[in-house]
Amino acid sequence: MDVSKTETKLSDNDLLKIYRHLHQIPELAMHEFETHEYLKHVIDGLTTSYMEIEVPKKLPTAILVLVHGTKPERTIGYRTDIDALPVSEKTDLPFASKHAGVMHACGHDIHMTVALSILNYYSQHQPQDNLLMFFQPAEESENGGKVAYEDDIFTGKWRPDEFYGLHDNPQLPAGTIGCRMGTLFAGTTEVNVDLVGKSGHAAYPQDANDMIVAASQFINQVQTIVSRSVDPIEGGVVTFGKMEAGTIRNVIAGHARIEGTIRGLTQKMIELIDRRLKEVANGIATSYDCKVQLDLNQGGYLPVENNPKLTSNFINYMENQADVDFINTMPAMTGEDFGYLLSKIPGTMFWLGIGDPDSQLHEATLTPNPAAIKIGSSAIIGFLNFRMQQAAN
Repeated sequence: MDVSKTETKLSDNDLLKIYRHLHQIPELAMHEFETHEYLKHVIDGLTTSYMEIEVPKKLPTAILVLVHGTKPERTIGYRTDIDALPVSEKTDLPFASKHAGVMHACGHDIHMTVALSILNYYSQHQPQDNLLMFFQPAEESENGGKVAYEDDIFTGKWRPDEFYGLHDNPQLPAGTIGCRMGTLFAGTTEVNVDLVGKSGHAAYPQDANDMIVAASQFINQVQTIVSRSVDPIEGGVVTFGKMEAGTIRNVIAGHARIEGTIRGLTQKMIELIDRRLKEVANGIATSYDCKVQLDLNQGGYLPVENNPKLTSNFINYMENQADVDFINTMPAMTGEDFGYLLSKIPGTMFWLGIGDPDSQLHEATLTPNPAAIKIGSSAIIGFLNFRMQQAAN
């Protein structure tokens, strides 16, 4: 269904300007105040008699837009995230980030612009079903999706019956839609480990309790969890990206801290790895006569498990559109807090290619091809129109 030629309030050039402006004003989780103000300004300009806007008091940088349908049988939700990352941009773009040390290195500026393009269309073409657009803060940290749900933002007329959302993918050509049945993204758990022993002089190790040695053994033993406790067909990841211990070469460290992450494609897998980590920590505490404090925090970063029926419908639609480049993708070990919302409300998450194969998500050089905005929003609008024509069930 080609909707790309439809006359709308915002032209393609307007959307490009919006994307570039959003790229220049990245903000961290729960501090998206300038972004919120700009989004609200654009959305206010699109508002019609059949649209409502709500700014939740408990989540003041979020925006909910309810587009009332002509003959609503359900409310279809569409979510976009709006926060950025603590990354110093290295793109040399003329519209590079104006906020030092902060960048849209995960493409949420593309996400927002696509969402505005969708809203732009429906501000001119009242949908059949209700459409709820959710501009969500704090995806990168602070699990904004979980916060929104637990703060009862999705109640009454503001609760969708099904939810959709995208994530950009630099490895796919610009505008390509990617999806799969089952798990799209892994769930994640933050891991913090503090090992406490006794510091002392390097010349008298017998009078100290060396936590560098204990921490090293902990890290080595944890590597066997994935290789020997996890089904290789299912897969899992445990990565420690940070370790701190000691102050000087001739003092034995009495404290060590390790920080890392767990990734699993199912909640069951994450819970297995959690349990084995606790067992290893207890073993190290006994073996090295030290205290091991293990903190595991998953928050709202559950696996992104696509609803079978809705996702089959989505894939079938995209596969049968001559103007949509669709690909069935493999699961990814990246995390997304949309998984929490999908654990409460059935729905589908999918990829949108942005055509930057030389960069990865979260990389300081990420440079999306903005052509993805028009192509992607056209495909999504086509699907939403198709979905609204189907009987509610």
